[in-house]
Amino acid sequence: MTLAWLRQLAWLRQLRWRAVHRGWEAVQRAGVVTADTPAGQRFAAFGRDSMVAFPPGTVFGERSIAIGTGTLIGAFVTLSAGMVPGQDLGAAPVLQVGDRCVIGRGSHIVAHHSLVIGDDVFTGPYVYITDQNHGYADPAVPIGRQLPLNAAVRIGSGSWLGAGAVVLPGACVGRNVVIAAGSVVRGTVPDWCVVAGVPARVVRTYRPGDGWSPPLPSALPPIDRLGGADAATRLDAAGGLDVANRLDAAGGLDVATRLDAAGGLDPAGGLDPAGRLDVAGGVGQFDGADLADGIGWVSGDRVDGLP
Repeated sequence: MTLAWLRQLAWLRQLRWRAVHRGWEAVQRAGVVTADTPAGQRFAAFGRDSMVAFPPGTVFGERSIAIGTGTLIGAFVTLSAGMVPGQDLGAAPVLQVGDRCVIGRGSHIVAHHSLVIGDDVFTGPYVYITDQNHGYADPAVPIGRQLPLNAAVRIGSGSWLGAGAVVLPGACVGRNVVIAAGSVVRGTVPDWCVVAGVPARVVRTYRPGDGWSPPLPSALPPIDRLGGADAATRLDAAGGLDVANRLDAAGGLDVATRLDAAGGLDPAGGLDPAGRLDVAGGVGQFDGADLADGIGWVSGDRVDGLP
């Protein structure tokens, strides 16, 4: 097989890859559900600037689902009202999603009785919210054949639900609540708190005048106006490290390891000519070292992988 033939095969593979991915991107854009699409018009309400990404999850009972304005619902999200498509649930929507909400990819919102999500509620991916559970009162009957139990669910405005959280029937979540990833929520959750665990419990609360209890974790050490951290490693005005490791105005390391004007380490620095850092050639034996270790591939004046 000639080199020209191999190059042609590689070119054809790249062309096929581009065609598939660009075609899929076009399908995703065309399949988005908005208020003016046939799918959007099936809902009880579908607000301006709201959208459901393509491909969706299972969606039925749209006549009993109302979506506010400016809400984004991710791909593969299930929105359902009722047990089966076409079920008559009355005139009022049983599933309401407020304004400016974001529902994460792969989440399930399953309503039968009353499920209300307030404004500005954000969820991570794969969150599950429902107002119906299986009944199991009769131990002689398979649980799947017993009548389900419904209990209204409400999630207050401004709340955040982490990835994989589950909200059970009867839950009433307050305003501006953080639900930690993987939590299972039941019962009443007060405003302005953080809940976590299975079952979820309050682990942090906010009281006006007192702040958060327990206090929020300390922030990162403050960086001073010169761009450094503490005094020992602070970047001074010349752009170098303070004290013995300070970069002088010439751009090199101070004292014995100082970079000379030619861009390399002088003999006192300990690196032989093969390891010398010059302007054009990169970093000798350090070429390709992991950026996580603080050394990257240097070519000219750019470090690949860095902004």
